[in-house]
Amino acid sequence: MATPRPARPRPSVLGGLSHVALFIWALLIILPLLWTFLASFKNNTEIFGDALQLPGQLRLDAWGRAWDKAHVGQYMFNTVIVVFFSTLGTMLFGSMAAYVLARYQFFGNKVIYYFFVAGMAFPIFLALGPLFFVVLQLGLLNSHLGLILVYIAYSLPFTVFFLAAFFRTLPDTVAEAASIDGASHTRTFFQIMLPMAKPGLISITIFNVLGQWNQYLLPLVLLTDDKDKWVITQGIADISTIAGYEADWPSLFAALSMAILPVMIVYIIFQRQIQSGLGAGALK
Repeated sequence: MATPRPARPRPSVLGGLSHVALFIWALLIILPLLWTFLASFKNNTEIFGDALQLPGQLRLDAWGRAWDKAHVGQYMFNTVIVVFFSTLGTMLFGSMAAYVLARYQFFGNKVIYYFFVAGMAFPIFLALGPLFFVVLQLGLLNSHLGLILVYIAYSLPFTVFFLAAFFRTLPDTVAEAASIDGASHTRTFFQIMLPMAKPGLISITIFNVLGQWNQYLLPLVLLTDDKDKWVITQGIADISTIAGYEADWPSLFAALSMAILPVMIVYIIFQRQIQSGLGAGALK
């Protein structure tokens, strides 16, 4: 005798409203991005016309002006360098700090952990003044190295908070077996425990890349004099000001599209890893 299939749950009113809310939220995100991308191929007349009207012809000159004349290429190169090394440093120091705080018991463990957690609640703009003078005294003002170090410090609290919770879920038996086999603490961390935390590492890495790529306040304060060292957010703000005087709006939207596309591609490529990492952390 065939087993009857379980009845499908009836859709609730709350579930329907949540789907409507998600659909509206998706439109609010997608439509401005679509308008920005389309505007980069239009002229000024078409930009100030119908928002979703397709360009009369495929114009790529705005992208060329944004890349060369507006120096978007230089800004993006600077941003890639800064974000790469700052993310690398954040993940290295953050993962080591989180592992020690999660797996070892020592005097002051909780105090140090709560200091990291408190850093998440501290608004960055409140520290801009003291931070400026600290970086100035170190001789790192208007340098990429100074910005990288500040990015690392800025990103560590959330990284430690996220990874500490993830490291606590890893089985103790694996680390104990490695210790019995003669592995040092350093080797156990880098060769055994760190690969086991790969889903969480990928998720927090993407979040750090996105956050540091879109950071504006810190570069605005720490990179002031040398325009050739600016990052993409400073460049976009400068292009926006220039476009208002020169009426070159297509190049502004081309620059915005160039800034958006890399992070969008990164998220699309690692979307599954981000979701699996967050899901694994939540389930564990």
